[in-house]
Amino acid sequence: MLRRCLYFTAPRAVELREEPLPSPAAGQALAQTVCSAISAGTELLLYRGEAPAALAADETITALGGALAFPLKYGYSAVGRIIAIGPGVDPAWQNRLVFAFNPHETHFVAETQNLIPLPPDLDPADAVFLPNMETAVNFLHDGGPLVGERVAVFGQGAVGLLTTALLSRFPLASLVTFDHYPLRRTLSLQCGAHQSLHSPPPALHDFDLVYELSGSPAALDEAIALTGFDGRVVVGSWYGTNRARLDLGGRFHRSRIKLISSQVSTLNPHLTGRWTKSRRLQTALNLLSEIRPSRFITHRLPFAEAAQAYALLGEKPEEAAQVVLEFEEQ
Repeated sequence: MLRRCLYFTAPRAVELREEPLPSPAAGQALAQTVCSAISAGTELLLYRGEAPAALAADETITALGGALAFPLKYGYSAVGRIIAIGPGVDPAWQNRLVFAFNPHETHFVAETQNLIPLPPDLDPADAVFLPNMETAVNFLHDGGPLVGERVAVFGQGAVGLLTTALLSRFPLASLVTFDHYPLRRTLSLQCGAHQSLHSPPPALHDFDLVYELSGSPAALDEAIALTGFDGRVVVGSWYGTNRARLDLGGRFHRSRIKLISSQVSTLNPHLTGRWTKSRRLQTALNLLSEIRPSRFITHRLPFAEAAQAYALLGEKPEEAAQVVLEFEEQ
């Protein structure tokens, strides 16, 4: 049996390759992919050739072995249906809809302990947002928003929108978001932002908490400029090989502003007495049913048109919020 897999082969080049599909061994299950979400952050860095090639793809995800060097099979947001199980696997897994942190491919084999069974009433199009929702939960854990605070968010891609949706549930004094694209600003207001602007006006400043989620190194300097005395800037963007030029010689030096690195592969150290990764993941899974992020999907393309999907995100980002690859029944 063969499967088709997406490979990043060179800057701005992807191709589908056929590979033998192994049968599930003891403790494993074979899933047929239903849909898979493209990350407009990490995956676009890979697509553009801006990811550090010597860096491990992901040390915490079994399916993402090796380094970020071409050719590379990548992706971490797949929903599939179990079509075969290995020896010793509970028959209840058969035909179950599951989520997997797995690259874009028509079929995948995984240890059942690495599969996340999905609630029967959860739409697969909502389930593919699970990694982004977990990231958004992590951002709130790291930023620690307080009642009555003034909060700003740079970047309203999928992760930024989910972060805004969660922040809107707090009784904040203000929640202001920034994005260059009108489509994303409209979605941001629908998520509960009080204002969504192209860029910060000169009079806007003294925020208690600012999130930099745009992926643009230049935005980090803007985020710092908006932050008030003893405020926090949560840096959720990954810039890859791009460099951020920061002005740290002005008010930053005297304002005791905190720059906080936030990455979902680890937990906030201050929470590890009570929180585990499984608890955080379950929290994110529960929130999907409430937020229903499938409304952020602007394009659904068949897997065969994956190259067009990446070209769309890379060349016309103003038209896309979230792009999802859909797989035909085999």
